[in-house]
Amino acid sequence: MAGTSLERFPLHLGLGAKALPQPEFTGAMDWYMAYSERVATDGAEGWLVGMHTFTESWDSWEMHPAGDEVVLCVSGEMTLHQQFPDGTTAQLTIGASEYAINPPGVWHTADIAKSATAVFITAGEGTQNRPR
Repeated sequence: MAGTSLERFPLHLGLGAKALPQPEFTGAMDWYMAYSERVATDGAEGWLVGMHTFTESWDSWEMHPAGDEVVLCVSGEMTLHQQFPDGTTAQLTIGASEYAINPPGVWHTADIAKSATAVFITAGEGTQNRPR
């Protein structure tokens, strides 16, 4: 039996310590909308786990109001930019096997010099996006 690609099929970690495989990830906003509907009963205690490879810097900011987001770099290097609610900012560069935490309510984006692959563990309820 073969394993399942986390990049293609994210996981939802939900109530009752359940790990629920999700439909194939399309990268489109409608995938996220359908995911939110599928797991709505878990509320802020539901976590989306996915893995993405980047070859370019992000073109938007995002913010998760309901909880932390763990960003675990598994290859390459990425620089996270964070904007805190009090107006302060931070930059964190992480490489393979290093992680950073985006606290709730912190806007964040990333710069990618060459390429980076990261696992994201996100309390995604209420996620917001804005252009960079």
